[in-house]
Amino acid sequence: MQALWMVLGAFFFSTMSVAVKYASAWFGAAELVFYRGVVSILLLWLLARAQGISVATRYPGMHAWRSLVGVTSLGAWFYAIGHLPLATAVTLNYMSSVWIAAFFVGGALLAWRPASAGARPPLQAPLVATVLAGFAGVVLMLRPTLAPNQMYPALIGLLSGLFAAFAYMQVVALSRIGEPETRTVFYFAVGSAVAGGAAASVEGFSPWDWHGAVWLVPVGLFASLGQLCMTRAYATARTQRGTLVVANLQYSGIVFAAAYGALLFGDTLPLAGWLGMGLVIGSGVAATILRGRAAADAPAEEH
Repeated sequence: MQALWMVLGAFFFSTMSVAVKYASAWFGAAELVFYRGVVSILLLWLLARAQGISVATRYPGMHAWRSLVGVTSLGAWFYAIGHLPLATAVTLNYMSSVWIAAFFVGGALLAWRPASAGARPPLQAPLVATVLAGFAGVVLMLRPTLAPNQMYPALIGLLSGLFAAFAYMQVVALSRIGEPETRTVFYFAVGSAVAGGAAASVEGFSPWDWHGAVWLVPVGLFASLGQLCMTRAYATARTQRGTLVVANLQYSGIVFAAAYGALLFGDTLPLAGWLGMGLVIGSGVAATILRGRAAADAPAEEH
């Protein structure tokens, strides 16, 4: 059942990206982050009340950092969605697993000392290969498939995946200290509304247009539904194998986005673009599996 929850969550996030792409014709990325936050605050506050969960927290600093990196990722992703083919923007955001693998590799390289007399940590060659394959996929997707004026949005989309990795690690840290997921997502919605509103105030809000405004509610609604489904998927995955299956099924969102892009926006990608997308998906799946094995092999006190 947890697999179905994850596929459903990926579907909701992909559907949210469609609403973002349509709304981008009327609103900037900062405004979309703001409106997404406002809608999600209402939905998550009602959910917290229904679950009997207080939104008060003893860890405001951790939530602030999670909101900072999460909102940065979200704003960058929304910007990329508005300027790139839908499947390309979604794939760049899903590079977060590869970025996390890159962090592990970087940490191992920093700790590795060729002249050290003591035991040295392994260089984790499979993870290195995974990271290189992921970035090779990005190169394949971007260089032959995008117009020159799309390279800047592509770099912003790549950064969205980087900051999504930071946000994911902070969510893990919050869950380990016992923060309910509903509360964590609620404060992220608050951060989205505050940061998005502040940035939009500096840039200037767009003139209100009901033709574009009708897409704002689906942005917040499908974002909240996606987060809740993914949370349920991880909560019901009670074994390591189940968790790995759930984590890898998130990449079904790229398939949904590709279908939406072709059917609704007429997006087309050459063979190199599809090969690059496949490399990113494959490297993300491999990185998740390798990290899961590393966690299983770690000493008990490290968990």
